[in-house]
Amino acid sequence: MKMRSPFGWLQQFWVVVVVVIALLLGAAVVGRLRTFFDSDLPFVAGSEHLDAIAPINTKQVTYEIVGPQTTAGRVSYLDAKGKTQEAGFTNLPWSVTIATTDPGILANVVAQGDSGSLGCRILVNDKVVAEQHAEGRAAQAFCLDKSA
Repeated sequence: MKMRSPFGWLQQFWVVVVVVIALLLGAAVVGRLRTFFDSDLPFVAGSEHLDAIAPINTKQVTYEIVGPQTTAGRVSYLDAKGKTQEAGFTNLPWSVTIATTDPGILANVVAQGDSGSLGCRILVNDKVVAEQHAEGRAAQAFCLDKSA
């Protein structure tokens, strides 16, 4: 009868033993890292303190309608979120200013009045970026800036 060494089974299954040891060491390291960085705790939304984000580079977009002082009419313009807003005017000049921190917005204004002359302007931070004037019965003016 041939005598086997106590570690004879290791010669046949050494790859399996190495893989099992590597898995155990890997699990221990990952478990330690999870507790080290507190990632084993469940996430709770709103539980951490966040710094307030202060708006920087605020942009002022002003829509102006100009013409004879006694002109009445309607105006439509886009707000900071790109939604159409409508208003009426009974005398000119008429203006509205919107503020945004978006890097670029579509600025659009359309006005129609009961006079023979009407104009519109779009100002970004007090600089004229678009200006149009219209002449004729029930004049209508349209101004657009694609990158206000």
